[in-house]
Amino acid sequence: MEYEITGGSFPIVVCTLQEGETLKNETGAMAFMSSDIKMDTNTGGGLLKGLGRALSGDTIFLNYFTAKSDNQKIGFSARTPGKIFPVRLDGTNTIIGQKNAFLAAEDGVDLDIYFKNKLGAGIFGGEGFILQKFSGNGVVFLEIDGEVIERELQPGEKLLVDPGHIAAMEESVQFDVERLKGAKNILFGEGLFFTRLTGPGKVWIQTMPISKLAEAIIPFIPTTRE
Repeated sequence: MEYEITGGSFPIVVCTLQEGETLKNETGAMAFMSSDIKMDTNTGGGLLKGLGRALSGDTIFLNYFTAKSDNQKIGFSARTPGKIFPVRLDGTNTIIGQKNAFLAAEDGVDLDIYFKNKLGAGIFGGEGFILQKFSGNGVVFLEIDGEVIERELQPGEKLLVDPGHIAAMEESVQFDVERLKGAKNILFGEGLFFTRLTGPGKVWIQTMPISKLAEAIIPFIPTTRE
């Protein structure tokens, strides 16, 4: 498979498939495809796995696109302004991504829900802590809100991050959801929770989580008056 990412702040990845090659994506992300591509839809590993993806913010069903001849093209577009971030998995590296991170992947990539903390912390610990796990072999395309900043954490090095700004990280990075202390910090500070990341490993930080973009836009949306 070959691919090209274009579109600037409104990106699309265009993949060229040879006969027999397969890509999968969540429903709704496919923008166009050549006529000699066969599409199939299923849960991608059973109902429980599909329900797990739904809990992490994606759809229960996945679409599978298989080329019936060479040089077939298919495009997957991002749902929000930002970046499409490709990661190549070789069977030894595993990536943990934010909820809603998955855009598309080669068939050899395995998708699963990922919990490091208790379920309550995942739900109430802020955006990004119902996570997705990507492993296996192949390229996975992730959606990044805004721009992306890469940090390489050394063993034992710590980084405090607002939960919504975590786009992805290597599985070797340890993380903890912590409640902010102090009434003034909670009422007037950055939020109720933050994330402590501990190396070694790479961390990818997104500059504009879609939740913050929505908060910035809401005051400018006209309201109806009776």
